[in-house]
Amino acid sequence: MKSMPGHDMSSMKKGDVSIGQPGDAAKVTRTIELVMDDTMRFSPSQINAKPGETVRFLVKNAGKIPHEMMIGSADELKEHAAMMRKMPGMKHAESNMITLNPGQKGGMVWQFPQTGMVNFACLMPGHMEAGMVGEVKIIG
Repeated sequence: MKSMPGHDMSSMKKGDVSIGQPGDAAKVTRTIELVMDDTMRFSPSQINAKPGETVRFLVKNAGKIPHEMMIGSADELKEHAAMMRKMPGMKHAESNMITLNPGQKGGMVWQFPQTGMVNFACLMPGHMEAGMVGEVKIIG
């Protein structure tokens, strides 16, 4: 199987405090189990977090096709989804995302910013457009 080349992620705001940052596993305050499936939904799709909270996401792909969870601003996610449509199958590894094949489970640790809204979505071509999106409300 031929591997697809990576892609330029320079448009994504590295260290953008508005979306948070990779968290320290030793500082996790709670674990959230998240399921992705072929109905193009995340369960749960609405999550609340406290300012500065470090959360471990345990993510499961319960579908029969690959899915991913990427954390970012709504604009960043839309921009990246458009890139994925132009280059389906490209491989990438970023600290703010996890890609899982059918039946796979994985984890990601994320520290949320002070207050506001952080979005997440599946950026496989067509998935975000089909409604595979969610949000984290950071409230004090």
